[in-house]
Amino acid sequence: MIVNPERRTGSDNMIDRKVALEIVLAALREAVEQNGGDAASVNDDTVIVGPAAVIDSIGVVSLIVDIEQRLEMDHEVSVTLANDKAMSQKSSPFRTPAVLADHIVATHTEAAA
Repeated sequence: MIVNPERRTGSDNMIDRKVALEIVLAALREAVEQNGGDAASVNDDTVIVGPAAVIDSIGVVSLIVDIEQRLEMDHEVSVTLANDKAMSQKSSPFRTPAVLADHIVATHTEAAA
């Protein structure tokens, strides 16, 4: 994993949706590629969880951990994505990269408040 040279410092770091989406897409592409899939086909609407998912349940867990580590290492943003609130939602916040990026921003904003 490469550390971002423009790493933010301080305890009040905020993560915007564009950066969150870039992190999710990069991590998902790596996961898909490791499983022999077509990483180039991964986009904002790629299914992460559900019948048409591009990775299995173990892959989803690994993806979440990878994203949390990238946020911490590259942006000094610490979040727990698979928290009680996420797991109790009617619609999974892990459905697609776009939905997951929104979840990252919301979770971090809520934790920072």
